[in-house]
Amino acid sequence: RPNEEGAYLMSLEEAFHEASLASDTPVREFHIVGGLHPKLRVSYYADLIRGLKERHPGVEIKALTAVEIANLARIEKTSVEDVLERLVEAGLDTLPGGGAEVFAKGVRATIAERKLAAEEWIDVHRRAHRMGIRSNCTMLYGHVETYEDRVDHLALLRDLQDETGGFLAYIPLAYHPDNNELGEQLGRTGTATTGFDDLKNLAVGRLFLDNIRHIKTHWIMNTPKVSQIALHFGVDDLEGTVRRERIYHEAGAGTPEGMTFAEIVRLIRDAGKRPVERNVQYEEVREW
Repeated sequence: RPNEEGAYLMSLEEAFHEASLASDTPVREFHIVGGLHPKLRVSYYADLIRGLKERHPGVEIKALTAVEIANLARIEKTSVEDVLERLVEAGLDTLPGGGAEVFAKGVRATIAERKLAAEEWIDVHRRAHRMGIRSNCTMLYGHVETYEDRVDHLALLRDLQDETGGFLAYIPLAYHPDNNELGEQLGRTGTATTGFDDLKNLAVGRLFLDNIRHIKTHWIMNTPKVSQIALHFGVDDLEGTVRRERIYHEAGAGTPEGMTFAEIVRLIRDAGKRPVERNVQYEEVREW
């Protein structure tokens, strides 16, 4: 919200400068998400994407959650398809999977009452998939949800994948309780999940989502060492090196904000696996 403590808005030039700081390492993807700004129009995001593509040809752009896409459609008084068409024309490649949280109505009323309802989140991704835009999907676990809520959530993802085949990867996201209202209400600080719970969620995701090819562990949340073990629990994607991550570190993550190629390659090799660099579409770029 405007004037809220910690709120900020990057100008296009600031965003382009931030992107240029990563030029010392090979960059395959810009992953761009934010809040629901009450005044920014589609043109801002289209200019951002277009400018990044011009300055970094060959780098793919994964940007804007279903929640952000729907919000832009509301502001512009237009359809989700129109928003997506304008972003794709500017250079958008894929959508991230954020904003799904947990689909159960009771849970959403507690943790995400101002976000899209489950069916609305599903509908945005359905529309994107029908337009040929692929996306990821997620589940935020470790807060107030039950095991039944988790299974129901996965079932909705699997049903949409049966329908469209548009999901590239499933990413379970571990909840972090610091510096957010829910954590204060629950009286939690530090890490909300255990390594056992993290590995179980990854393994169940691999077993349940038989029609989604890739399962990703987000080492920023699960720690590099748990993520390394996860490679033996159905995970085939360790996430990238990451240049700058703010969401989970502002929520209390104590992991590094980035890792080098050498560090990630070592984690994979020491787990007895073969390191392969990919692009956003999961096409092999090179083997290490």
